[in-house]
Amino acid sequence: MAGKKPALGRGLDVLIKDGSTTGRKTPAGKASAKAVPKKTAEADAGGVREVPVAKIVASPWQPRSVFEADALTELVESIKVHGVLQPLLVREVGSKFELIAGERRLRASQAAMLKRVPVIVIEASDEKALEIALIENLQREDLNPIEEAEGYALLQKKFNMTQDQVARQVGKARASVANALRLLELPDSIRKYVAEGLLSVGHAKVLLSLDSEKNQSVLARKAIKDGLSVRALEKLVKKMTSPPKKPRAEKSDLPSDYLQTLTDELHQYLGTSIRITPSKTLANGKKVKGSLEIDYHDNDELDRLLTIIGYVSDL
Repeated sequence: MAGKKPALGRGLDVLIKDGSTTGRKTPAGKASAKAVPKKTAEADAGGVREVPVAKIVASPWQPRSVFEADALTELVESIKVHGVLQPLLVREVGSKFELIAGERRLRASQAAMLKRVPVIVIEASDEKALEIALIENLQREDLNPIEEAEGYALLQKKFNMTQDQVARQVGKARASVANALRLLELPDSIRKYVAEGLLSVGHAKVLLSLDSEKNQSVLARKAIKDGLSVRALEKLVKKMTSPPKKPRAEKSDLPSDYLQTLTDELHQYLGTSIRITPSKTLANGKKVKGSLEIDYHDNDELDRLLTIIGYVSDL
């Protein structure tokens, strides 16, 4: 069974400190499902505060797109009883609050019909907002492999980062980031299989060794249908990609015309069927031996043939 993921190099506490919270911090308590008067909720600028759910907008940098329905339902029921125990992380954008971390809690709060939720407001650039959203999901192991890869790709594209810079930003080894990004080279259908857990990252890496998207898709569907292990899939890929064996380059030591003449003459001379398989010379100079086969029906005919070729037995 896979072990727990190692902690990332930069925790959320470090990242949030890199940004700045607005005002002083206050202890986080249980959020009431009832609306809190604006004077109480928003007059205390800083720390944990409560804001209207309607004023929170989704983040364009949210790396997570798949939310397990059963887990979300459980969270809704928990919030109905206990409220939102962990504040959402947001930044102010005009008169709204843009969500940075806590997408699942926000969705569950909306489903639970909460009017207000606890938040921590920080100042964060687009780059910092994406970094925090990505780190938060990675640390919770909430992202599937494709979402993780897409998060890294977004850091690269939006902020013109190299793989090394992305790796340092999220506290990962560069090789881990590079391997994750390779998953995005797969066809959309296979990326969907990986995101849904139908194929593992190991299966995906094996499929990446194929140049043809058609072959990738064929083997991906076969792996799912037959429940193939990564090792079994590797064998199929190796079989598919191995070049066909070339026939050995060889040259007969007897010209075909001479071989036919010799066969006919020996047949007449011996009075029985014969077969000559000529010796051959391979391209590397190696010799392959030939053979001469003479047919006979009984011992009398064998004695006749032996006499013809001059063999006298002492028996």
